[in-house]
Order: sequence, then structure tokens, then C-alpha cells
Amino acid sequence: MAKNTTILDTATFAFLDIETTGGNASFDRITEVGIRLWRAGDVVREWQTLVNPQTRISPFIESLTGINNALVADAPVFAEIADDLRAQLAGAIFVAHNARFDYGFIKSEYRRLGQAFSAKVLCTVKLSRKLYPEFRRHNMDALIARHNLSKVQRHRAMGDVTAMLAFFQHALAEKGEDAVGDTIQTLLQRPSIPSHLPTDVLQDIPPRPGVYRFYGENDVLLYVGKSTNLQQRVAAHFSGDHNSSRGVRLSESLRRVEWTETAGELGALLLELKQIKTLQPLFNRRSRAAKRLVSIELTKNHLGYLQARLVRDIDPAQLGNHYGLFRSKREAERALQGIASKNGLCNRLLGLEAGDDGPCFQRALGRCKGACNGEEDVVRYNLRMQIGFHNLRLATWPWPGAVGIVERGPDGQRTDILVIYNWMHVATVHREEELADLALSGTVAFDLDSYRLVVKALMGPAGQRKPVIELPTLGLPDVLMP
Repeated sequence: MAKNTTILDTATFAFLDIETTGGNASFDRITEVGIRLWRAGDVVREWQTLVNPQTRISPFIESLTGINNALVADAPVFAEIADDLRAQLAGAIFVAHNARFDYGFIKSEYRRLGQAFSAKVLCTVKLSRKLYPEFRRHNMDALIARHNLSKVQRHRAMGDVTAMLAFFQHALAEKGEDAVGDTIQTLLQRPSIPSHLPTDVLQDIPPRPGVYRFYGENDVLLYVGKSTNLQQRVAAHFSGDHNSSRGVRLSESLRRVEWTETAGELGALLLELKQIKTLQPLFNRRSRAAKRLVSIELTKNHLGYLQARLVRDIDPAQLGNHYGLFRSKREAERALQGIASKNGLCNRLLGLEAGDDGPCFQRALGRCKGACNGEEDVVRYNLRMQIGFHNLRLATWPWPGAVGIVERGPDGQRTDILVIYNWMHVATVHREEELADLALSGTVAFDLDSYRLVVKALMGPAGQRKPVIELPTLGLPDVLMP
């Protein structure tokens, strides 16, 4: 009976290991590369080299790997081996233990040269998990001990390659070529899954809108994100996490994925913002809550000219009297400088220059028309002020009470009614009957990012506005400005 042809008969496997100056691919560098190419049962080629990282190797890394600064001083830099390395890996399956690390560093080194690098990637950690699910640990030391593999020089490139290939050959002998070949084929066809997650994790995540959360060891919250297709977005995280050191660190830390479905994108956006600000996940950099918002107020001075001042005491019920919401005084001042420059306004009347009388500094440069000392027509100046600040004017809540924005899921199986008051998302219910039992009491913190989302949804172009249900009979919460 003829033997079944598998990927083991047709593909070249490049078993690769690297040593580096540290664990961050953004600024740490490769110090050694070792490759052993295997095809149809035989090692067909070996290639290894030290690499000058063009940076200092720390004493800790020296003690771990045995590679010191003197050893790599005369070694080629990565740019000098890049073409040869690419030729060695051409057409082969890139095999590494915890492949995200090795693959991520190789991609980063090529990226520094302005070059792209990609390959089919097989992680032997995942291969071991799939072939030996009864065991909990799958690091290299555990594999060497469990399968009684020969001792090697650990944390040197070719030593680790030798151990990796020994495990691979042991698995072939113990599990059979058909089982190993089928497993490899399955792993290569699947989206890349972090090694600490079950390989079928994506099967449980729905292809619908919502918010997902990544957790690490001890259930530490790592990251919160949103999507109109949770399954697709989480899969994209996994397949794209070689592109940055931050992505590699997130992937290596990941232990659990959790999600919350929503009916639509607005509900997902609002829930994402709320969870980022309240739960403060480690890897989210944007959308942190501002300590205290700053706005701009326009008033007339004793000569009738409109002047701007920065304010922090903002009444949420009177937002229409203010212009712009900013996370800091510096951010507000940058906005004022832009408005002054674009509209020929006086820096002193905008609070950007000290002084009470006489021409401002910009007047001497011909950039102010004289409103600072009463030389410009008041009506014309105030009109330019109103034009300059028009797009920053905030919107006062136009309804007597709360409203509900209705979102329906793409498959029609889910409905969310987002209860909004004073531009704040205060609750979500799924049926109109639930609104009768809803009590909006207590205090809700005003949030800049939510304000922008809700204004766009309720006050944007007519064709893009969300339909609303007025809910004037609900009790109303107090709104607190940060």
C-alpha cells in the first residue's frame, strides 16, 4: 500500500533559533542566528553566525547566553547577513520554539533595513500542545526532560535548534508521520493563536459587534478593544502581533479572552471607552480619563470686544456657552493659537499674552488689527471671533430628559436601547418594557470621548443620525464634570 504524501514529504522546514540582547524587538537586537534545514527526514543544510548587535550586551544576557561584547565585536552586523539569511529561509517553513519571539525579531531587523519579511510560521510550543495535550508545560527544558532528549547548550542558537529538532523527530517516531503532518497542516492553516490559549479559542467568539478583553496571569486585565466583528478582530490581533514588540509582549502575556456582545457599533464604542477608563488595562494607551477638563468661554471686555478665557468649572447643562473641551491647559492654548493665526485675532484678547492696555506684541508685527487698544472696529472683530470659534461651540442637551438610541444587531437577534442623558451613556436595556423599571439616579461622570461619539450620533448629518425614543419620565442622574 502506497504511503500517503504529507507536508513532511514536500516542504522544507527551517528550524531556527536566535539569541538577542533582550526581549523587546523595538530596541533590542539579534546576537546570534542558527538554522538547520530539514526535508523529507534528512538535514539538508546548516547555517549559523554571530551578529554584532551594534549595542552593548548586558551582564545578565552575557551570563545567560555566554555571548559577550568581545565575542561579537568582529561579527557582521545584521545588514551584512540579511541577504544570506533570506536566501537560507526562502521557500521554507519558519520553525521556532515560541515562534512569535524569533519571528518578531527577524521581522524587526528587516524593517530597520526598510525591507519586508514574511514566512509560514510553525511554533513547536503549539505543536507540542497539540500532540501532547495531557501535559501542562511545553517550554524547551520541559520537553528535554519529559522526552529524555539529549542535553544541549541551552540559550545558544544552534544548541536550541538541536533540541527543537530532536523533539520534532521524537514526535514523528512516537506519534507517526500522518498524525504529525496533519497537525502541522492544521496549525499552518489556522490563524496564529498565542501559545497559552486553547487552539480553538476563536470558535467560541461570535462574529458580531462588541467589546473584547485580554487577561494575563492572575487575571490581570491587559487590553480592551471593540469591533463590529469580534471574531475577525481578535483573529487579526493574533495574526498581526509580530509587527511590534508591544504586540509580542501582549501575545506572550495573554492567558484568557473575554467578550461582551453589543447590537451595534455605537454601543461597542461607548462600552469600550467606559471599560478603558474605569478598568485601566495595562496595554491601552489612548482614551484614559482626563483629570479635569478645560473649556473656553467668550465674554465682552469693557470696550465691547469679545475675549477668551480658559475655564474649568463647567456646568454640563450649559455646554452651549462654552467652546471646545480639552484635556489640559496646554491643549486648549494650542487651539487658541491656531484660531488666532487663522483668523487674525488678538493674542491678548485670547489670553495668550499678558497686559491690560497698549498694543500687543503681535500688533507691532502687523499680525493684529488693533483690537487690543481699541483701534479695530468692534463689530468686525467680534464677527471674526464668532467665525473662528464656531466649530468649537459645544452643544447643550436639547431634550427635557433622557433619550434612548435604538441599535439592532446585524442578524436581527439582538436589540440594544442605549439610554443617553446630557450626552452621557447611563444605561443599556434590550426591550422598551425594561425602561419602565429603570431608575437613573446617582452621579454620572461627564466624559469627553463619549460626548464626541454621542454628539455625532444624535446631531450629525441627517442621514447619519440615530433614531431616538424620548424618555422624559425617567429620574435623572447628576452629571459630574471631571
